[in-house]
Amino acid sequence: MAWKLDATDLVEQVGRSNKFLPDPYLDATTAVTTDEYKASGWDRGHMCPAGDNKWSWKAMTESFYMTNICPQNRSLNSGDWNELEMACRKWAAVEPVYIACGPILYDTPKYGYIGVQHKIRIPDAFFKVVLTGLENGNPKAIGFVYKNEAGNNPRDKYVNSIDQVERITGYDFFSALPDDIEERIEQTYNLNDWR
Repeated sequence: MAWKLDATDLVEQVGRSNKFLPDPYLDATTAVTTDEYKASGWDRGHMCPAGDNKWSWKAMTESFYMTNICPQNRSLNSGDWNELEMACRKWAAVEPVYIACGPILYDTPKYGYIGVQHKIRIPDAFFKVVLTGLENGNPKAIGFVYKNEAGNNPRDKYVNSIDQVERITGYDFFSALPDDIEERIEQTYNLNDWR
């Protein structure tokens, strides 16, 4: 999941939906419903958060499609992960940010699966990478990896370079940037630049 977030997106036009829906672009035999999460002990964790989509009824509705949802530890979802989502909105209020986020699935699943009609793999961890500064000519990027477990930790416990997140996920982030800029911003990070 990837999106751009800027100050105009933070102007609240609609309230939170809270209505989780099967993705209408999938046929009924493939589409997951919220029923698969009942009594599982796992939260329905947003990848692109509802709080980033208050600018449009359509965007808010789509943020509750089950294709944007992963089984997430309840404490993580409402705690440290939520704090990172709020930090991204704080950064976007200053200058546009580009975000990519998703589950991390290791070869040997730690948590297994949930679901009755569908087998939904419980992610082992989650990643989020953030890029900003393109508009002002001073680009910087930072990555985060959160294990899918309870915790109440400072953000520096989760911080990584983009290169490290790429090695873990196998994805190539920000590949459309000129090579020299991409290489520079993906090798290093400074959490103090993101306060």
